[in-house]
Amino acid sequence: MLDEIAGIAAEAGRIAASRCGTDYRTWDKVPGHPVCDIDLEVDVFLRERLAAVDPEAGWLSEETLDASDRFERRRLWVVDPIDGTRDYLRNRSGWCVSVALVEDRVPVLGVLAAPVRGELWTAARGRGSRRNGKTLRASPRAALAGARVPADQLPRVDRDLEAVAKPNSIALRIAMVAAGEADLVATLRWGFEWDIAAAALIAEEAGATVSGALGQPLAFNTASGEAFGVLVATPGIHAAAVERLRERAMAVV
Repeated sequence: MLDEIAGIAAEAGRIAASRCGTDYRTWDKVPGHPVCDIDLEVDVFLRERLAAVDPEAGWLSEETLDASDRFERRRLWVVDPIDGTRDYLRNRSGWCVSVALVEDRVPVLGVLAAPVRGELWTAARGRGSRRNGKTLRASPRAALAGARVPADQLPRVDRDLEAVAKPNSIALRIAMVAAGEADLVATLRWGFEWDIAAAALIAEEAGATVSGALGQPLAFNTASGEAFGVLVATPGIHAAAVERLRERAMAVV
């Protein structure tokens, strides 16, 4: 099934990439959260194709009205048609199509298709994760100081960390930890399951430690479809990162 899902996500990515930089309509769903016609087009494509793969699975997507019957389903498709819409709208490469299959509240299959970057990320629970077929492994870093963080800039309190190039897509930033290209990614706010489900599995299967912002386990197919933050890091620095960020996270939650 993973190969079939990967093929569908890759095709969805090609659809989106073919429209990138062309004339399409864009608007804000709420202030600061842009969406465009292509988000909706890709969402419809994915729902039709994934339903044919597993018609019994529920559906949770950024661009679809949430349906309460998903709670009754053992399996759930969790989809973001274009994660990193701001980069898509700017004709940049830092976006991807994100598809996860969740079973009993745990992601079991995950795919990120980033066609402009020439990347296809895949993972199956217990079977590892790959980028373009190459097995991924998180960095062995064990010291928080000097850890690489995808960021435009870091706050002064974190000046001992190292900022590296940051795609707009949170899923791709998490995947960077899986690939050993970053050591730490953290968000200290409420976010949505569709942003992180596939990437969390990819990172975990590469040996990274994945949790919420306070170190709590992540759960999926929740009533709200949300989680308080995500913290993905190499195993050697995860606990130290949780402690460093705890006060800041508590001020938000």
